[in-house]
Parts: sequence; C-alpha cells; structure tokens
Amino acid sequence: MYGLTPFERTFGVFDPFADFDNGFVKDGKLISSCRTDIREEDDRYIMESELPGFDKQDISIDISGSSLTLKAEHSENNDEKDKDGRYIRRERSYGSYQRSFDISGIDADNISADYKNGILIMVLPKKKPDVPVSRRLEIG
Repeated sequence: MYGLTPFERTFGVFDPFADFDNGFVKDGKLISSCRTDIREEDDRYIMESELPGFDKQDISIDISGSSLTLKAEHSENNDEKDKDGRYIRRERSYGSYQRSFDISGIDADNISADYKNGILIMVLPKKKPDVPVSRRLEIG
C-alpha cells in the first residue's frame, strides 16, 4: 500500500521552512520526533510509534475520512519553594507531536491500539477488496 505514509514534506538543509527543532528536552536529554515503523502482513498493517515519556492519557488518535492523526502532548512542572513559600526553583517542560497518515486502504472501523513501555502499537486491518458482481442480461 502506498498510502500509509506520513503527510510530511522533506525539505533541503537550507529551506526556510525546515524544522530543526523537532523535539523537546526531558531530564536533560533531547527527545526526537515520533519515530514510526510500519510493517505489512497479509491482511493488516502494524504501526509502532515510539512515544517515550508520555502517559497513555497524553496520547490521542483521531480518524477523519481517510486520515489518521496521532497526537501526543506532555507537560511537567517542578516547583521547589522555601519555608516562606517563595520559589527556589521552578522548571517547566512541554512537548508535543503530531503526525498524520493516509489510511484510504484501511478498514477504519476495526483499527485497534495498545500502548506499552513507550511504544504505541496500532493494528490497521486492510479493506477487503470488492468482488465484482457479474450477471447475464436477457435480451428482450
């Protein structure tokens, strides 16, 4: 299937629209973009997206027409105050991802998803091909 590809454009190194800040920092490490592996089996596709550091409730999957959009958002606040209630340290981090995939050859009603150990696994069953109906026309 050619359609199960992200709606992303690849830009040259010097393109002004290129996204060089494609990640966020968590625990002092840069977390890069949502890497997704797609493999084809006989009757389905398996999509595995790496979303480390996200909780299950941080992730949403929306299907609209022939498009599947994967979103993940995470925010964290670390506040430390002294005995008078004044801030000694206050740090905030925020990260979000969004990717869209064309699912025009997929049975969207039967897509399933599971999230374990930072990996979102989606099973996308293929649509069954329509069998052409043949009949004999009677001459009147």
